[in-house]
Amino acid sequence: MANRDSAAAGKPNIIIMYADDLGYGDIGCYGATDISTPNLDRLASDGILFTEAYSVAATCTPARYSLLTGVYPWRNEYAAILPGDAPLIINPTMPTLPGMLRSEGYSTGIVGKWHLGLGTGGLDWNEDIDHSPLDVGFDYSFIMPATNDRVPCVLVDGRRVDGLEENDPIEVFYGKENPFPEMPTGRDNPELLRMHYSHGHDGTIVNGVSRIGFMRGGKAALWKDEEMAEVLADKAVNFISEHTDQPFFLYYAFHQPHVPRLPGPRFAGSTKLGPRGDVIVEMDWCVGQVLDTLDRLGLRDNTIILFSSDNGPVLDDGYADQAVELKGGHRQAGPLRGGKYSKYEGGTRLPFILSWPGRVKPGRSDAFVSQIDLYASWAELVGHKLGADEATDSLNVLAALLGESKEGRTELVTEGSKNTKAIRQGDWAYIPPHKGPAINLNTMIETGNSPEPQLYKLSDDIGQQINVAKEHPDKVAALSARLEEIVASRTTRPGI
Repeated sequence: MANRDSAAAGKPNIIIMYADDLGYGDIGCYGATDISTPNLDRLASDGILFTEAYSVAATCTPARYSLLTGVYPWRNEYAAILPGDAPLIINPTMPTLPGMLRSEGYSTGIVGKWHLGLGTGGLDWNEDIDHSPLDVGFDYSFIMPATNDRVPCVLVDGRRVDGLEENDPIEVFYGKENPFPEMPTGRDNPELLRMHYSHGHDGTIVNGVSRIGFMRGGKAALWKDEEMAEVLADKAVNFISEHTDQPFFLYYAFHQPHVPRLPGPRFAGSTKLGPRGDVIVEMDWCVGQVLDTLDRLGLRDNTIILFSSDNGPVLDDGYADQAVELKGGHRQAGPLRGGKYSKYEGGTRLPFILSWPGRVKPGRSDAFVSQIDLYASWAELVGHKLGADEATDSLNVLAALLGESKEGRTELVTEGSKNTKAIRQGDWAYIPPHKGPAINLNTMIETGNSPEPQLYKLSDDIGQQINVAKEHPDKVAALSARLEEIVASRTTRPGI
C-alpha cells in the first residue's frame, strides 16, 4: 500500500524524536527566551503541546528501555546507566515497540543514540555485532552505541562499526586503570585537552576530549563530535526518503544536549549560554531537516511526530563548558524542581509535543501521559492486539495523545538515580524516605533524598516547595502502600 494512502487504513508514519538531557524549560514553546528553537516551535504550533507528560526515569538507559518495551525499568535489574561495553539488556525474545509495528507492516529504523547494550558480553568491536537493534525489532540501524562521553567513540552501521579498517582493530576497556599506556588520557595528559573535564571523564582522549573508559585503535572510525549532528540527520532523512511507499517507524535519538557539547561550526556561538545552548539550537536544526523532508515528500499530513526527552536537564555533567557560569536567567527545568538524576518533577516531567496534521488539531493539553504508554497507544492505533506478556506497564491513552480526551493516566511510578522511586497519583506527588545526600555535589542538582516522606500537591505547587506530608498522613500512607503494591506486581496494565 502506498505511503500516501496509508492514513485511510489507519497506518500513519510514526517518528519519535528523542532528545538527551533536555529540560522542561529548554525550548521556546515551553518558555525559553535565550535559546532559539523555531523548528520545535513550528512543530508545537502544528500539534499538541503537553504540560504533564513524563518519562519514567530521570536517567537515560532506564527511560529508553521503557519507551521501547512498555515495561517499567526496575523490572529489569540491568536497566541502569550502562557502560559503553555493556551487553544488550533487551532480550531478543521480548516484545518491543518497533517489533510490534513491524508485525503490522511497518518498516522500522533507528538513528542516533542507543545506550541499551550490544552483544552478550565481551563484545568484539571488529566483527559483526549480534544482539543489536536489528535483533529487537528494527530493520535499519545506524547508532551511537552508548553516549558521546563514553568509549568506543564510533558509530555502528547495522552490525559493523562504520569506517573501521581491518588493520586497526578496536579495543575497549572499562576499569580504573588505563591498560593502553600509549593512549593519552585526560587524567595523565590534561595539556592535550581542548575541553577539560570537571568530574569523572578522565579516560582516553578522543577529538581533544577525554571520555569515560579506555580505548585504542579504530582511528579511521572515530567520530568527530562537531560533525555528528549532520551525519545522523542525513541518515534520518535518507531513511524517510527511502520509505515513501510504505508506512515507517523512525526512532531518531539525538545526542544533544548531552555532554560533551561540541556544536558544529555553524552553531557555535549561536546563544549566549555557551555550548549547551548552542547544541540545543543544533538539535532544533536537525528537527527542521526532518520536517522539511516530510514536507518535500508530501508526507507531513500522514506522519505522527512525537518529540520528547529521555530525562531532565543537567548543566555540569562532567565537563567544564561554562554551562553553569553562562546560565544567566535561563531556567532549564522551567518551573520544576530538580533535574537529571532527581526524584523531583524536573527529572521526569519533560517537553512532549505530538503533531499529526492530517488528524490532530493544534492546542495544549494537561492530560497526564507518559512515554511508557506509546507502545499500547500505537498498538491501538494500528489495530494490534497486545499479548498477555507484551508491554505490561503500558496503558492505552491514545485519545489523550490525539487531543480527543483530557483523560490520560491516573498514576505513574518514576525513578531517580540508582533505582530510587517516587509516585505521582492525580495531583499528588509522593517521594518516600530515601537515604543519601540531598544534593548531588557533582551536578548540584537536588536528588529528592530525605529521611522524611515528601508529599506535594502539584496543582497548587508545581515547583514542589511546600512539603505537606505532615498535614496529610492518610494520603502519605495510601501512596506509600500503592507504590509498594505496584512495585510488587507483575504488571500495571488492566485485564492481565
